[in-house]
Amino acid sequence: MARSVRIPAYGAELRRGDVQWSHPGRTGVPGPGGGRMPGNGRSSDERPMAWRYAGDQLKRWREAVGVSRQKLADEAGYSYEAIKGMERGVRKPQAHVLRCADELCGAKGKLAAAEEYLRPQPFPSYSQDFMAAESEAIALSSYQAEFIPGLLQTEETVRAMLGNNCPPLGDDTIEERTKARLERRALLDNQTKAFSFVISEHALRDCVVGGAAYKQQLHHLRTIGARRNVSIQVLPYGLGAHAGRRGPFVLLETPEHEHLGYEEGQTVGVLYSDAKKVSVLRQRHDMILRQALSPEESTGFIGKLAEEL
Repeated sequence: MARSVRIPAYGAELRRGDVQWSHPGRTGVPGPGGGRMPGNGRSSDERPMAWRYAGDQLKRWREAVGVSRQKLADEAGYSYEAIKGMERGVRKPQAHVLRCADELCGAKGKLAAAEEYLRPQPFPSYSQDFMAAESEAIALSSYQAEFIPGLLQTEETVRAMLGNNCPPLGDDTIEERTKARLERRALLDNQTKAFSFVISEHALRDCVVGGAAYKQQLHHLRTIGARRNVSIQVLPYGLGAHAGRRGPFVLLETPEHEHLGYEEGQTVGVLYSDAKKVSVLRQRHDMILRQALSPEESTGFIGKLAEEL
């Protein structure tokens, strides 16, 4: 019989063996009996729903009172095409445009109020389910091959990662996501949560920051790794076809002692409870731990890297 996994912060119930969350796309998640249930991320239409709704309201109010698109563009100081893009939801409706439209259309604050709902999301849509599960988990085990895990990044590293995103992120999105990632690090302060991080030597040496910022990042790893609820280990070069070659992943244990797996790619993140899939990741993680340097050896290794700078 399928068992359930409850994640209080997300308020969703997963059926072991039946459920996975997958983003993006309209594929949804497998429902009981093999059917499909609606997904939680964006559909194949990549326009954010808040953009589409605000743009649609902008157009409806404008047309209802007979204000032309060109008139709104002139008043707001934007081009005709820019206003058109906002109304179609392919461009984010700007706060200044909403305020101008509100005044022109006599909306009495109804259009301007949309600004609150157009703020950037703190995390990419495909990772939001994982973030909810992570916040409730009592144990987290992570393997990362390409970069230092977000929970362990300094502010300089966070900004470098987000600032080099492709396609580029807007300044407001970078600020919102930087704030969210730094606040997320507070999870490490909960001494009743256990954290295990295995980081490849490649990720440590090929850091996204340099100079003093790189040295600060390495010292930060040593400081966090000294906490009694945190273990940081380095997977060194030269292991050949080791268990981590297939990519990074995270294992979570819920307060009900159920186990979840999370894998993330370029544009997709999948959180699942399927026992067979989670078992594969747990076996690989066990092997990675055996191949990695011990926590004590890793602390010395990271310190040596810092001394070389």
